[in-house]
Amino acid sequence: MNNTEYFQNKAYKPKYYIGDRVIGKYNKIPFVGTVGVDNIVNELKGPQVRILLDLPFKYENKIYNVIIVKHKDIKPFK
Repeated sequence: MNNTEYFQNKAYKPKYYIGDRVIGKYNKIPFVGTVGVDNIVNELKGPQVRILLDLPFKYENKIYNVIIVKHKDIKPFK
């Protein structure tokens, strides 16, 4: 088995792709945004999705334009 076959069989397959529109909640704050990256960096944390927000929001005195969430916190925007 060469490297290409190995990674096609074993690598993480994303659920969302760059540019997909999603909605969800981040600490009970609703948001709408665009998927930047859906990847897995750490096996313990599992897959994460980086979302580029349409409108920034403020949470605990910090303004967020980009957030990282789990798959359970988002769904496709139709």
